[in-house]
Amino acid sequence: MPQISGTIYLLVLDWQFANSFLTLQLSMLLYNVTVKIDLAVHDEWLAWMREEHIPKVMYTGMFQSHRICRLLEQDESDGITYAIQYFCESYDKYRLYQEKYAPTLQREHTHRFRNHFVAFRTLLKIVE
Repeated sequence: MPQISGTIYLLVLDWQFANSFLTLQLSMLLYNVTVKIDLAVHDEWLAWMREEHIPKVMYTGMFQSHRICRLLEQDESDGITYAIQYFCESYDKYRLYQEKYAPTLQREHTHRFRNHFVAFRTLLKIVE
């Protein structure tokens, strides 16, 4: 009988963990930065993003994870388009990032790659 009881207890723990994880995921925000970068600086930009910029963003502690996505089926004759996605657990953390860290980090990006990119930012709520 103790094995059955233990098994049921483990199932309950797993269900509680899964439910909490699902709730966390559903309340998360996705901060998306879409960038079209000129071909002339593409390799330098991508290396800089991976080695310097994104690590600085993540070091702020405001985001849980990130992804770099390359848009497909786009005209790449004048540049390659990426969506840099940062996952944030609360709107408060996102606002703190925007107020305290984003201005400096965006200024660094603009200074380094001035006239070689276009970018726009969107904030999305993860629904499912």
